[in-house]
Amino acid sequence: MTTADPKRHYWLPFTPNREFRAHPQNFSRAEGIHYWSEAGHEILDASSGLFCTPLGHGRREIADAVHAQLLQLDFAGAFIRGHDRAFEAAERIARLTPAGLDHIFFGNSGSEAVETAIKMAFAYHRARGEGQRTLLVSRELAYHGVNLGGVGLSGIRANRTHFGATPGAVVHHMRHTGIPTNRFATGQPEAGSDLAEDLERLCGTYGGENIAAVFVEPVAGSIGCLAPPVGYLERIREICTAHGILLVFDEVITGLGRLGHPFAAQAFGVTPDVITMAKALTNGMQPMSAVAVQSEIYQTLVEESESPLVEFFHGYTYSGHPAACAAAVATLDIYQEEKSFELAAKLSKTFGEGISAMSNIQGVTGARSCGLFGAVDVEPVDGQPGRAGYETQKKLFDLGLHLKATGDSLLIAPAFTFTPSDLETLFERLRAGLEG
Repeated sequence: MTTADPKRHYWLPFTPNREFRAHPQNFSRAEGIHYWSEAGHEILDASSGLFCTPLGHGRREIADAVHAQLLQLDFAGAFIRGHDRAFEAAERIARLTPAGLDHIFFGNSGSEAVETAIKMAFAYHRARGEGQRTLLVSRELAYHGVNLGGVGLSGIRANRTHFGATPGAVVHHMRHTGIPTNRFATGQPEAGSDLAEDLERLCGTYGGENIAAVFVEPVAGSIGCLAPPVGYLERIREICTAHGILLVFDEVITGLGRLGHPFAAQAFGVTPDVITMAKALTNGMQPMSAVAVQSEIYQTLVEESESPLVEFFHGYTYSGHPAACAAAVATLDIYQEEKSFELAAKLSKTFGEGISAMSNIQGVTGARSCGLFGAVDVEPVDGQPGRAGYETQKKLFDLGLHLKATGDSLLIAPAFTFTPSDLETLFERLRAGLEG
């Protein structure tokens, strides 16, 4: 049976589907730092897809590794049995994580990684005889995925209100760091470290002994590149340590080079107890995520478990999928061989200058960057939050520039393979879209 419109069956995520059907914008192929539209127009990818292709598109090395793996071992369930590729991928990730975070649990998305971290936190405290730790802390404007646990953690109103009451843990939110003085910051702003005291106040109000974990994006990503004020993360770490609370860094965006270091934890010199990662792990060529935990957490949950068999009742059918693990190993090989993180660090200064230069455009209400990640805020349309960002994103596509808009913030995160000339083209097109 055929239909008049074969494309009508696909329900796009995070998309105004009614408007999309009237004015679709589709990709047909990708290579290097470019997409091509269905009409054959070349489009510069200014957001590494969705922050997940920092090595550029169409990397033959990764595709070949996935192909070879599928022909050798296409699927192997991770329940009860393992396979060499999963062990190899975990070991390679553990080489890059901060010292001590050397046990790796695999999933398939950033949302799953966050969900895994939540359950690890609760299980860890129960195993230590502190089952009263049932509260979680996050921040306003935070994004921690779309599973129910992550939605509860998230501080973006639109991601919560459409579903009514969402079951799950009780979450308290600290204030965000996107204060007016930081709207045009390059790197870590000087103002706002005092906002970390919100955590101490929550400990005083609800009892630090009742809080299981604090979830923080080191650089708040989806809401518009909010870098941590100088001293902010250090103070959060101090408070967590003082009260026995686990500190979780959600590095789904920042993990694996976006700030010129393997992880933001190293960029800012603050070591959490848990790190979630996903997007750049396979360069977007296979769905995959991972959670790295401190050895003490693993020791408590596994080696000291009182359970006679399974210690941690959690996992996914596709956890540690052979093809995903092969993609991860091949991706990590390229990062090492091409010194990708160093390339990102070298580009960051020129990139930051380009973002800052957008601040003199009429209608721009903020322009920030940290590492090779930036955001430009556009003046919202009265009564229609997100409309200005959406329309600007569509206009830029027609001008040959792909980027991600969240609300009225345009998110820019180019591949590490960009050249200074590529950045110049990016900012020329961005300016044309903002001024037009």
